[in-house]
Amino acid sequence: MKLLRHGPKGRERPALMQADGTVRDLGGVIADLGPDQLAPEALAALARLDAGTLPVVELQRLAVPWRGPGKFIAIGLNYADHAAEAGMALPAEPVVFTKASSCAVGCNHPVVLPQGSVKTDWEVELGVVIGRRARCVSEAEALAHVAGYCVVNDLSEREYQLERGGTWDKGKGCDTFGPIGPWLVTADEVGDPQDLSMWLDVNGVRKQTGSTRTMIFPVAHLVSYLSRFMTLEPGDIITTGTPPGVGMGRKPPEFLRPGDVVTLGIERLGEQRQTVHAWDPALIDG
Repeated sequence: MKLLRHGPKGRERPALMQADGTVRDLGGVIADLGPDQLAPEALAALARLDAGTLPVVELQRLAVPWRGPGKFIAIGLNYADHAAEAGMALPAEPVVFTKASSCAVGCNHPVVLPQGSVKTDWEVELGVVIGRRARCVSEAEALAHVAGYCVVNDLSEREYQLERGGTWDKGKGCDTFGPIGPWLVTADEVGDPQDLSMWLDVNGVRKQTGSTRTMIFPVAHLVSYLSRFMTLEPGDIITTGTPPGVGMGRKPPEFLRPGDVVTLGIERLGEQRQTVHAWDPALIDG
């Protein structure tokens, strides 16, 4: 299934998209798509619905596909070719940092540059959404805890991340720096998460082309690994690293400016489109 939330801010409604692109309202079945609706039994109940009997709706503003996320966990340097372009050694274990949950926005939300930003960068990534609590799970068990997958743009302010002291987090969690969606695609529909092509364009020019096949640490390993250090709860998201082609790694480096348009997508998971804006607090909560 493709599950989504859409509508005016604060009045989002749950929906599902059928294979032919028809969007069906779920508001008469569930109040919202939240962590409880991501559990395996809840997803199974939605899958049993006769979608053809649900009301047809026209898509409005796309929100984050589920109410959340709770934790927004990120993995750095998880593609060998991206580590090479960054001039960094391959990690022996996953590089873990967090994005503030407040940075999460819908897939087409404006990207608002933070005050003083000079090095905001793009990163197409596979998002993994947890559906069942995971605590010290084995790698063999890990994927049973995944509700589904989605597209993430892990926007990053590189000066804040790398030149301002401390950890990476301050360059990763700025408002609007976590576009998610357009929908959450359930794990059964995606199949193998390690066989998905991905791409990103800026102003119509291809910048990133890659595949989840080249991850250093695959999804099952990441879920198992993280569950040793923290309890993963339904609604948490793990964004799993990016292939080469980020602005920081280009020669000369390229970074986003007001007016730029970023489009990105992952096979079977949909596409995003964002327009970049100078600092404007009114756009953040739109």
